[in-house]
Amino acid sequence: MRKTWAICRKELQSFFYSPVAYVAFAFYALLSSVMFYMNFVGMQPSIIDVRYIVSNTAFIYLFIIPLLTMRLMADEFRQGTDELLLTSPTSLTEIVLGKYAAALVVNTALMAFSFIYALIMAAYGPLDQPVLWLSYLSIFLVGAAMMAVGLFASCLSSNQMVGGIIGLVILLLFWVMDAIGNSFTGKLKDIITQFSLSNRSINLQKGILSGVDIFFYIGLVIVFLVLSIQVVQRKRWR
Repeated sequence: MRKTWAICRKELQSFFYSPVAYVAFAFYALLSSVMFYMNFVGMQPSIIDVRYIVSNTAFIYLFIIPLLTMRLMADEFRQGTDELLLTSPTSLTEIVLGKYAAALVVNTALMAFSFIYALIMAAYGPLDQPVLWLSYLSIFLVGAAMMAVGLFASCLSSNQMVGGIIGLVILLLFWVMDAIGNSFTGKLKDIITQFSLSNRSINLQKGILSGVDIFFYIGLVIVFLVLSIQVVQRKRWR
């Protein structure tokens, strides 16, 4: 675990040195602020419902997270530092988990920023507490799953932009899975829609604690972390 946290700290330092990260954060802050203004201030009478914030945040994540994760492994491959990293005493699992832990910290920072909007809403009326906290749990889980997908995409190429585009395509596919499922009927429709990133958060945003939905996001994280390890493992022996 000590090596994992060391890699996590190194990645967080790299985030703060990356201009792309600052651009992504600025874009996130600008777009989320505009959407909050349109939904809360622009629509009269204002509706005090934190679910507007959470749904907006999840949508923005689709475009921000590929930008934030595209350099996680691609930068190592581009600079040639992957050879040094992969031949170190640190295991591949510790390397991947360390980089993912850094991504989770960034995800938490994004989520914490959006909490400002909830505080503004709270100044105008009471918030439904179960809906508030479970909605933010849902956005953390959505972000965690997206970060794992982004890390996997970053492992596929030494080009950051290619990794970012691959990550965006995969995330968009999961996002529209419910629409894809609606083009089918019967059990096939039910199976496909079960993999929708957006639909899986609906129960949590209603204030309903759903273990099935939580395990879906956790399972998605595990699958893409394992895939990331396998991809790096193959590159290691080339």
